[in-house]
Amino acid sequence: MKPLAGLHILEFDGLGPVTFAGMMLADLGADVLRLTRSAAAGAPVFAEVGGAVLHRGRPAVEADLKNLDDRAGVMELIDRADALIEGFRPGVMERLGLGPEICAARNPKLVYGRITGWGQTGPMARQVGHDINYIALSGALHAMGEPDRPPRPPLNLIGDYGGGAMMLVTGVLAALLEARTTGKGRAVDAAMTDGSALMMSLFQALGARGLWNEARGANLLDGGAPFYRCYACRDGRFVAVGALEPQFHAALIAGLGLAPGSMAQFDLADWPAQHARLEAVFATRDRDDWAARFEGTDACVTPVLTTAEAALHPHNAARGTFVDQGGVQAAPAPRFDGTPAEPVAAPDAISLEDAAARWR
Repeated sequence: MKPLAGLHILEFDGLGPVTFAGMMLADLGADVLRLTRSAAAGAPVFAEVGGAVLHRGRPAVEADLKNLDDRAGVMELIDRADALIEGFRPGVMERLGLGPEICAARNPKLVYGRITGWGQTGPMARQVGHDINYIALSGALHAMGEPDRPPRPPLNLIGDYGGGAMMLVTGVLAALLEARTTGKGRAVDAAMTDGSALMMSLFQALGARGLWNEARGANLLDGGAPFYRCYACRDGRFVAVGALEPQFHAALIAGLGLAPGSMAQFDLADWPAQHARLEAVFATRDRDDWAARFEGTDACVTPVLTTAEAALHPHNAARGTFVDQGGVQAAPAPRFDGTPAEPVAAPDAISLEDAAARWR
């Protein structure tokens, strides 16, 4: 049995972060119903994105909120839900007559999870934006990229998923624990600006101690250190080097065939010269040659794999990190003793009547 077995969660289908949060909760064992707008309802309010991967583990339930019977069916689901999650702009759920106050009046123990870019309050709360905008305002984006080029977006992992969906899941689970003891739910306001700012806590702490430079590519973990960055190899592929500790740095130097002590690890003034030297050495061999040379050592050197390559790597294969269910996808994480990590494929859509019967 999975950890969240027995929990009923109603997901209002939306873009990226709320879809990912619904997938996570379903992977953890919650009975999640994904509410989508029916074809009869016209232009969609609930976006059909995510496909077989992000929609796995929970059925779609079509509803037209302008239809009185459908609306009554949705309200019955809200009455029986432990949590509701939605990712619309502030005010949308209120205009639909489904805001947290109305839902709490019907179901006092309901946890109402909300995820937006800017949050439910503040002067920008109703302004449009995307992941890149949210992490730009939180200070996270400025730290990423090369020093002489504009910041480079880290896919949409930090705003949408790390600072957004993961914070929503954390908040919902915390509120569910509270509701079990108090019988009273609460609204969770997960803003991607807040979450991505929180994820920068280490660098805020380092900056307060004078150990972090606001310039990109000039610090220990942003590619500024020659022993913590990626290098191009002879075949145009790459290796990742993470030799932070002195003993790991010594293993890196040995594996590269350089003289012991030939690089003063924390001589910042010498870092540009060390970069150039390591670039030249790594360019002499192919990526997989370097991977084989450093395998089993403490140098913290690994190949930079594509998604397809990652699925075939022996370590990932041994752990079942990826599965093939009509295409390669990541298995649920984290793992729990005695619980298989196989994802549950997206079930067929069900009717509102069947959804209500499922939760009675």
